[in-house]
Amino acid sequence: MKEHIFIIIGLIALTDVCDTVGQLILKSSINKINWHINTLKKAIFLIIELLKMPRIWFGFILSGVSLIFWLIALTKADLNLAFSLDSMRYIMIAIASMLFLKEKISNERWFGIIFVVFGIVLAALG
Repeated sequence: MKEHIFIIIGLIALTDVCDTVGQLILKSSINKINWHINTLKKAIFLIIELLKMPRIWFGFILSGVSLIFWLIALTKADLNLAFSLDSMRYIMIAIASMLFLKEKISNERWFGIIFVVFGIVLAALG
């Protein structure tokens, strides 16, 4: 499997990129909606409004594409390695949400992200 590690890393990176972009799209889209739901009628109206938004569908499509890359990666990698490498998603989401959604990331969270990166490197080398 050592010779395929770059293919595996590439597939999982594609999985994580697709999912990260999809999550950014879903989050930015959902932030534009009024979420004051106190009746069943308002909940149904909200669902209908969500289903009318092309960006929501695009986010779902990217999640589907991410799943396809993930399934391909699973055919080439052990599950424990794939899940370890899939931790890149946490890093990508944190950085992307900071850059594109202007979310704040605390020092404690950065410290945790550094540990995740260290864990990914150990898992990939092991």
